[in-house]
Amino acid sequence: MKNIKNIFLKTFLLSMIVTFIGCQEDEYSFGEIIAPTNIQITAEIVGADAANPNGDGSGVVNFSASADNAVSYKYSYDGVEVVALSGETSISFSELGLNTYTVTVVATGTAGIATSKSIDVEVLSTYAPPVELKTKLFGFDPADPTAVTSRTWKVHAAKAKHFGLGPVAGSTIAEWYGAGPDEKTGVGMYDDRITFSSDGTFSYVTNGTIFGRDPYIVNDLGPNISGTPNGADIENYAFLDYTETYALTAPGGVETISISGNGFIGYYTGGSHNYEIFDRGTPNELVLRTTDGNAEFDWWFIITLE
Repeated sequence: MKNIKNIFLKTFLLSMIVTFIGCQEDEYSFGEIIAPTNIQITAEIVGADAANPNGDGSGVVNFSASADNAVSYKYSYDGVEVVALSGETSISFSELGLNTYTVTVVATGTAGIATSKSIDVEVLSTYAPPVELKTKLFGFDPADPTAVTSRTWKVHAAKAKHFGLGPVAGSTIAEWYGAGPDEKTGVGMYDDRITFSSDGTFSYVTNGTIFGRDPYIVNDLGPNISGTPNGADIENYAFLDYTETYALTAPGGVETISISGNGFIGYYTGGSHNYEIFDRGTPNELVLRTTDGNAEFDWWFIITLE
């Protein structure tokens, strides 16, 4: 019996040593963790030239960042954060007049090690949204211009081509594909509710799930642990209600809703999170389009008042 106990003890100790060695080997398999270095940031103010060094008044700036050993990037300014995995993003500064903004780029490396660098940009914003647009979007009341008002919108599921895609900068709504009435029932889009407020707040009710494009939705919002892949789409991706900010701008004279952070409308496509207002002539309705993260398609949406 004693010999059996000794054999058992030796076997147990040997297995513990092997396990320990195995764990030690695993610890070194990840390689050296290196913080990003040599961050380079460029800022292109839209419409800037010799006569207009601070831009065309739209307040839009295109940023590009790079760094050694970086795997993703994030921009922050005035309490707003914008994730830009590739290092490129567009930011709309809507405060009227000539203003200087400090923009910080956070470059993240392996194991989440981060390095940051800041630059200042001096940008001119002269765009004042017309009363009719503000009234339609968030219920602006000219008789009480300081009142906080809001309106809630949803994807117009009952209308043909309420969601679709086409070529970048195309002029035909959903030229390559347009969803039929109620075609996307059950994918996590039709029960979303989008509220624009006069104070610049953008509130989004998801009712638990959203609809989006792979890989943008996974890269920007996190791994898919519950949604259903369907081709390049992910349906019913679990995502909580959220709040961002938005600004009304007009780069190149095109009325645009620019949403901060990862804010989106209807279907997550990544990209700049800028939604051009293609048509606002129909009562209680807006036709919007946005370009996806790879500048591959323009995505179209028709939204209507709740």
